[in-house]
Amino acid sequence: MTRHDKLGAVKQSEAQNSSLILVAAGMGTRLGAGIPKAMVQVAGKSLAEHAVDRILGIGQITEIIVVTPPKDERLAAAMAQYGERVRTVPGGASRAASVRAGLAVASSEAANILVHDAARAFAPAELHERVLHALADEQCNAVIPALDVTDTICVVQPDASGEHEIIKETPARSTLRAVQTPQGFDAALLRAAHARLDSCTEAELELVTDDASIVRAFGAEVQVLPGSQQALKVTYPEDLDAAGKLAASHLASNPSAKEEAMILPRVGNGIDVHAVSDDPAREMWLAGLHFPDDIGLSGHSDGDAVAHAACDALFSAAGIGDLGTHFGVDRPEFAGASGVSLIAEAARLVREAGFEIGNVSVQFVGRRPRFAARREEANAVLSAAIGAPVSVIATTSDGLGYEGEGKGVTAYATALVYPVSH
Repeated sequence: MTRHDKLGAVKQSEAQNSSLILVAAGMGTRLGAGIPKAMVQVAGKSLAEHAVDRILGIGQITEIIVVTPPKDERLAAAMAQYGERVRTVPGGASRAASVRAGLAVASSEAANILVHDAARAFAPAELHERVLHALADEQCNAVIPALDVTDTICVVQPDASGEHEIIKETPARSTLRAVQTPQGFDAALLRAAHARLDSCTEAELELVTDDASIVRAFGAEVQVLPGSQQALKVTYPEDLDAAGKLAASHLASNPSAKEEAMILPRVGNGIDVHAVSDDPAREMWLAGLHFPDDIGLSGHSDGDAVAHAACDALFSAAGIGDLGTHFGVDRPEFAGASGVSLIAEAARLVREAGFEIGNVSVQFVGRRPRFAARREEANAVLSAAIGAPVSVIATTSDGLGYEGEGKGVTAYATALVYPVSH
């Protein structure tokens, strides 16, 4: 009996609960969305959410481990809605490293482990179930879904000049398959095969495109079963059109999913406090306007507390950090920046994260400047900066506190955003 036969025999004596590692750590530069690919919105949900929604209905998968972009907590925050069955872990510099990060936290009780790509978010639950069914056979320790190749595929090589490519050979289409995910493996086999990668360099790891190639290098046979057209891989912008059609078809045939997919707005709050500057020459900028008769507010930029509070509210609503994250004192390029330029950049970042802005409302508390006569002017300036309605109101504190004493200004903001498809 071979090593892999023994693995199969052991598998049959264990409960067939399974873990799934959802690889969602890539930036997706070819997609050009400006955010990690798994966060790109289709029909009001991120690709990662679409993938998880389809997996949750499979009872045999007892845990889903989402491997998120390293040093980016936005996807992990979005996954919190699913509760304990879905966990997250930061990924690595390569796909192989990201899968290993998932393996490191996967349950030791799982008999099988499926590895799936968030880029194939619309792979149906039925495809996952067929992979699991194949793994139930003690003769099968690794299985992948794949589609027949309809195009003629050529192997090319450089010509003698090195300037052009020429055909080296044309394999028979009957021997070719287009590999998909989820790919399923006996848990012990997958862990052992990945452990062999310890001796690989980062450059070598970057060449590993799927886990089937890793277990084959370990000496295991990989079974192939028919894939699904729905498991298309979102790689280029035009793929989002096809993904949108799949999402629409899924909603049309699943009334409960249609209800779940209702687009809900998100609300964020922001607060900013600035002291009046000790420098009498400091210019007062507030709500995007210059008030020449008042001493300005201290700060790293122009001290525009209204614009800064609005930025924080937008970032909070979109779940992408705060003012310090994007415009902190460690960013010298924002020293002295105008509040209008900061709020415009904040709006751009919010839209880049897959949201549209409904409106922003700001109230500031301060003794100066006198604001009522310029309210509409401020609203127009800030609304133009973010491309959505902004309303600003002002109040005093009846002489109480630092605002009432004229020592500083406090601004409170609320922003409403809602997810949109790219």
